[in-house]
Amino acid sequence: MLTQAAVLREMGLPPPYAKSRPFEIVELDLADPGPGELRVKIMAAGLCHSDLSVVDGNRPRQMPMVLGHEAAGIVDVVGPGVRDLAPGDHVVLVFVPSCGHCERCWSGRPALCEPAAKANGSGVLLSGARRLGLGDEPINHLLGVAAFSQYAVVMQESCIKIDRDLSFAEAALFGCAVLTGVGAVFNTAAMPPGASVAVVGLGGVGLSCLLGARAAGARTVLAIDFVEERLAFARKLGATHTLNANEPDLVAKAKALTGGGPEYVFEMAGAVPALELALDITGRGGVTVTAGLPHPQKMLSFPALRLVAEERTLKGSYIGSCVPRRDLHRYIAMYREGRLPVAQLHTHDLRLDQINEGFDALRGGIGVRHVLRFD
Repeated sequence: MLTQAAVLREMGLPPPYAKSRPFEIVELDLADPGPGELRVKIMAAGLCHSDLSVVDGNRPRQMPMVLGHEAAGIVDVVGPGVRDLAPGDHVVLVFVPSCGHCERCWSGRPALCEPAAKANGSGVLLSGARRLGLGDEPINHLLGVAAFSQYAVVMQESCIKIDRDLSFAEAALFGCAVLTGVGAVFNTAAMPPGASVAVVGLGGVGLSCLLGARAAGARTVLAIDFVEERLAFARKLGATHTLNANEPDLVAKAKALTGGGPEYVFEMAGAVPALELALDITGRGGVTVTAGLPHPQKMLSFPALRLVAEERTLKGSYIGSCVPRRDLHRYIAMYREGRLPVAQLHTHDLRLDQINEGFDALRGGIGVRHVLRFD
């Protein structure tokens, strides 16, 4: 069948993207799903900084490619051997299609699935297949999802069934922003109630982390970003203190507001200076968690002595150290209870043909989650 999709052919085109047009809207050939695969009608897909990092070249991927990894939709057709999913089911797509058989999956850490990492890095599905093409030219899939398209063929391991009463625009956010941000609090940090917290970087993932910290019972939440609009948004979502990252004496101010430095600091900006700031403001004996994805050649410098002398912990967090089939339903339940007001993160709706303008807005810090709507 044919599907209308946004194809990225070249990374690193200069902004504004409304002028350079990195995304081209074209009709692609979409092959039928093979064994263990299914076709999903995409209903909503969020624009995430992880997508932007491919557009600007900070996260190199094989071109050409259909981006989009945070999405929800309706199962359209299932391939041979698909279990527990049927046409008409509503699903959230997950960008680590864990195999369930490697050592990392066996040990309860599916976010680190080795076959999934290899497939995602190669622009193919977990099966090794590419189902997108333009004539004889194969088109790569971002993270096994490729959601900036009317339809996507994905592995069953990339789909989690959800109740039909959850709106697609909100459901999509659970696939990346919520799993990553909230999971960093509950899983990676295992933060106890009553802790002091800082969040550096207030995009969709950072603000989800802020929501997770509040839901976990943080007593103090300091939010840090360059963009005043996002700082105001953080206060609305429950931040007790905010600081603009451009302020002089930022480290001293952050420590003064949190009694010598937060016990838990979450870096969600994806830039080495942000991680260095997060480490600098973390209190003695504290934990610094990073979920950002800077360019792979960027290096971090930190005095090694401080790890021991201050009993510091630095932890990486990928997709919130989540077990998606367990955690996604937990977080949806918390959303329904009013403990995770995820719907407030959804600030803008876009059509597929507005995608270049949407990434300009994302890059400029306008709004929080811009969602492509296919409904």
